[in-house]
Amino acid sequence: MAQPVLSPRNLKVLEPLIRERVIEILDDLPLGETFDWVDRVSIELTTGMLATLFDFPYDQRRKLTHWSDVATAGPEQLAAMGLTEEDGRAVLLECLETFMGLWTTRENAPESDRLDLVTALANGAATENMNPMEYLGTLVLLIVGGNDTTRNSISGGVLALNENPAEYQKLRDNRELIPNMVSEMIRWQTPLAHMRRTATRDTELAGKQIKKGDKVVMWYVSGNRDDTVIDRANEFLIDRKSARQHLSFGWGVHFCVGSRLAEMQLRILWEEVMERHRKVEVVGEPIRVRSAFVKGFEKLPVRVHPW
Repeated sequence: MAQPVLSPRNLKVLEPLIRERVIEILDDLPLGETFDWVDRVSIELTTGMLATLFDFPYDQRRKLTHWSDVATAGPEQLAAMGLTEEDGRAVLLECLETFMGLWTTRENAPESDRLDLVTALANGAATENMNPMEYLGTLVLLIVGGNDTTRNSISGGVLALNENPAEYQKLRDNRELIPNMVSEMIRWQTPLAHMRRTATRDTELAGKQIKKGDKVVMWYVSGNRDDTVIDRANEFLIDRKSARQHLSFGWGVHFCVGSRLAEMQLRILWEEVMERHRKVEVVGEPIRVRSAFVKGFEKLPVRVHPW
């Protein structure tokens, strides 16, 4: 039986590749100059990783970023991109057409060759008969989940350390805190603010009546600041106990399948950052994404300071 694409064994295989790319990205950053951390680091790392998971042409990887941004954009965001809502639909159909081509070339692949998400979908018993719109919906879920979330945690983590200099000093003093810090960054940023569901039957939750057909919004960003569950919830603490007990990856059957990959990318990034730089300094106001869904950044001006 083929290993799932994001199985622990395959993640272990991916780790050296992630580190190689992180090193390449960090060694290419300018010293003594202001640059956009979102573009040069957050997007570059996560989009490259997503291209690998899809076995998508690496030199066209920024298309994945564009499709992700369009998929989560409302009318205002589309207008800021110079797109109408009709244009947005056309962009997503372009995404579908491109991935339909990849699907066609990977159908009936030998089981031993099922190393990427498209091949796995095209040959999986539960997914091989998806219609095009189901395929597009699955692709959007995977692209947004693999791109927006990790990239905004990478950016949000830099900002959090700058806003909490005592925590940055803890990191300098003890790099063994990095894995725990990664979980705290993901909690603190909560890159996807909510999910909406439709009630399938009448029910009651915390004394509130919910009728069948009601729209229910689950605010992960609010849950991650719930001080009845999380001690000092409104503080960013890289040595927080039980830091992984957050809702940024969802919960139960809806838990994010890429959570361990996201944590790995962040961990490796900060291991390599701390080898090179005493501080990644935010030197201007961040520009945030105008969205109630994606809690993220368009730009984050920084300078890096070597040891």
